[in-house]
Amino acid sequence: MRNSKKSSPFYDSNSYLQRFDSVVSQTLEVDIPHQANLTVSTARKLKKLMSVIAQSTPFKPNYASLGRTLEMNRTTVADIMSYIERAGLLRLLREDDDILDQFTKVEKVYLANSSLCYALCDSQPDRGSLRETFFFSQMAVNHKVSASPVSDFIVDGYTFEVGGRNKTRKQIANVEKSYVVKDDTEYVYQNNIPLWMFGLNY
Repeated sequence: MRNSKKSSPFYDSNSYLQRFDSVVSQTLEVDIPHQANLTVSTARKLKKLMSVIAQSTPFKPNYASLGRTLEMNRTTVADIMSYIERAGLLRLLREDDDILDQFTKVEKVYLANSSLCYALCDSQPDRGSLRETFFFSQMAVNHKVSASPVSDFIVDGYTFEVGGRNKTRKQIANVEKSYVVKDDTEYVYQNNIPLWMFGLNY
């Protein structure tokens, strides 16, 4: 007789973060190295790279500095960051450009979703980083998200600045088709949109 007991989803478990971290470790230590034919030495540094990024998300990449930290050349750092992005653990925010993504400058590096922020950070994640990570993760599924020279993000030609309840339009006052995305608020008002609403885009 088939066992009718079903395993519970992650969110319904008291050991949610431990289970989540186990999946991340499997991806970094086994799946990516196998698919990318990485050496054992390089494979061991994938989780260290993720840890460095997690502690300072959003992370502005400096491949030379990362290379020194991880004891590898900058080209290898760029390559493994691309592997981790393809595995769904990172999102690389690039300049708004029509050429292929892999040839476009990376402005910032984010963890793929806010759950990773909690799983990989040694302390409480920064609130501002959580807001930006959530917005990016929700919008990137069905839209083109790129870096903005004056705000946080450009999504399909619209400019978005992400912040808390008291965030103003000062930074994007002279930008057409621009919006402030606010945490800790419930309703749309003029060009101010609650952050929670972007979860409906996923």
